[in-house]
Amino acid sequence: MTAAKSLRESAAEFGLKSDEYDVVLARLGREPNMVELGVFSVMWSEHCSYKSSKKHLGKFPTTGPKVICGPGENAGVIDIGDGQACIFKMESHNHPSYIEPYQGAATGVGGIMRDVFTMGARPIALLNALRFGSPDHPKTRRLVQGVVAGIGGYGNCVGVPTVAGETNFHAGYDGNILVNAMCVGLADADKIFYSAAPSAGLPVVYFGSKTGRDGIHGATMASAEFDDASDEKRPTVQVGDPFAEKLLIEATLELMASGAVAAIQDMGAAGLTSSSVEMAGKGGVGIELDLDAVPQRETNMSAYEMMLSESQERMLAILKPGREADGERIFKKWGLDAATIGWTTDTGHLVLKHKGEVVGDIPLAPLFDDAPLYDRPWTPTPARPVLTAADVAAPADYAQALLKLMAAPDMASKRWLWEQYDRHVMADTLADSATGADAGIVRVHGTRKALAVTSDCTPRYVAANPYEGGKQAVAEAWRNLTAVGADPIAITDNLNFGNPERPEIMGQIVGAIDGMAEACRALDFPVVSGNVSLYNETAGAAIPPTPTVGAVGLLPDYAARADFSKLKAGDRLVLIGGTKGHLGASIYLRDLLGKEEGAPPPVDLAVERRNGDFVRDLIRSGVATQVHDLSDGGLISAAADMALASGVGLTLLPSPNLAAHAWLFGEDQARYLLALPAAAAAEVLAKASAAGVPAAEVGAAGGEALAVQDLFSILLSDIRAAHEGWMPKFMQG
Repeated sequence: MTAAKSLRESAAEFGLKSDEYDVVLARLGREPNMVELGVFSVMWSEHCSYKSSKKHLGKFPTTGPKVICGPGENAGVIDIGDGQACIFKMESHNHPSYIEPYQGAATGVGGIMRDVFTMGARPIALLNALRFGSPDHPKTRRLVQGVVAGIGGYGNCVGVPTVAGETNFHAGYDGNILVNAMCVGLADADKIFYSAAPSAGLPVVYFGSKTGRDGIHGATMASAEFDDASDEKRPTVQVGDPFAEKLLIEATLELMASGAVAAIQDMGAAGLTSSSVEMAGKGGVGIELDLDAVPQRETNMSAYEMMLSESQERMLAILKPGREADGERIFKKWGLDAATIGWTTDTGHLVLKHKGEVVGDIPLAPLFDDAPLYDRPWTPTPARPVLTAADVAAPADYAQALLKLMAAPDMASKRWLWEQYDRHVMADTLADSATGADAGIVRVHGTRKALAVTSDCTPRYVAANPYEGGKQAVAEAWRNLTAVGADPIAITDNLNFGNPERPEIMGQIVGAIDGMAEACRALDFPVVSGNVSLYNETAGAAIPPTPTVGAVGLLPDYAARADFSKLKAGDRLVLIGGTKGHLGASIYLRDLLGKEEGAPPPVDLAVERRNGDFVRDLIRSGVATQVHDLSDGGLISAAADMALASGVGLTLLPSPNLAAHAWLFGEDQARYLLALPAAAAAEVLAKASAAGVPAAEVGAAGGEALAVQDLFSILLSDIRAAHEGWMPKFMQG
């Protein structure tokens, strides 16, 4: 076997296709050595280069009056007034969490926090969006247990509250679960830190935990499909230490406050390789590293292993001239390993030295911004027919249908799960998973302001129509922020799909991005950060397309906010928004009739904006304090949520012109359910009429049952038992 052939074969094992390897040869003008090949393979992986999606990601609006920094840095930055900024991002840890659920999820939380505090923000809130396989699948219970324990174990120990999220179950995730983690942080707007190295001749300082052999080729694994040998990939899953992360947060923020930092980057995917390449590449300089100086926790580590390790809780900083002593003092105070491991140069190259020899010399340009980019062929997802109420069977027993729906895996209470998360550490949480609100709310400490945060996606809509499903994911996030009274400002996203080399999967990606981009433009809701996770499939079976949207909004005064947990007997229920009874791709159709068919509900973005702005104004003026957006399960499930959160019964009126199952279970968009005193309800109806907003009184609060007049009545205690009973029973086996 020739050397050239063995290197080409190694390139293929590392995820580089033969034609991509040819590009490596052209860029270098020679054969790479194994260290250089490893560096190319991780930097050109899908996870690091976005080579299949970059062409389409450019469609997103990324600027706005409150955007300080959009995509391209570690996280997005928005202005929240008074000289303060909010920094946030969402990222996936899907593949690692399937292979090793506890550490995969834990290091996902740790990694996303580093993305935020490396820009100068103190993390103040965590969210997660979790998708598991069918509850009947033999691996699902173990995966749920491990992932939830990992999220709680890491976030709780670091001391950042987990305030919101979502959890779904579907057989489409049997072979690839999704763990999307989001972090929100707070910083001074004039003290944001960036990763671009400003000039040559500056010291490159490593600090944090020592480097081990865990996580090597993690970025490459995250850019490949699973197969029958997936369990053998356990060594590519990193191991986290939340107590080390807490020390790292404090040391990083103190180092920034000292004025010593010229540029800074966390070591995430591809570890020392990506952090050094990105810092030098963005700054247009070169970088030289002496790998003998890297703090190591294992003996005889090779240059290849050190460059590709994804050991956790590590940072890379470029310090200002002569400031090494300041860094050394701070790192010693916080008990962190630290070393000056190199210098920025004017060569435009990444130069690696180990044991006195140059073991790598690569021009930075092809690593940083010249990865192969693809305009992959795609085919649109076939349109599904629009279903009418007549096409969908009504339940024989409405009370039993409601019980079954509220106990279905996606709809059932996730109390078992979120009770394992510390939701109130830092003492600024105003609303969380337990509160009965459509978004988590965290006070901006020492002010009257608060941030509202949410994560949203309805994968069954995206599968049915990626374009409409993409629009809906953004619109629902906007609606959830609006429903608590916040001004929606910006989003981050986590685009989870299967293999982009398959035209039908690429069609899902293109359709969803197009829909999301249109919604972001229409709602003035720019994308400021995000992550793309592709190749989420096993043996050719892809996950349902899942473009998760994480969103942040601002409450100027948290006294004027809404939830849905304080209904009072005698309150009138007012439905804002029009109802046609759309049942296609609904949870009613799937979980009660066992059918996944029909077009999803259309999303009229002008109507979303009109209705949402109307509701937000009611909250801000103090007229409405009890508000719930309508989503999965339609009117009846929103009413059940409000009744359960408040402990007060509700009686809904039937629709004068819709079939009962379409009226109750239809999932038409742009709708909100408000509970108001009688006089306020009359005032709201008059205001809605004047504003051209569809609104109707649809019921009243009182009693101990949830009822629909002349149709059924069921005790709240029975609904609660079904709703809260499913997950504990499932987890107990």
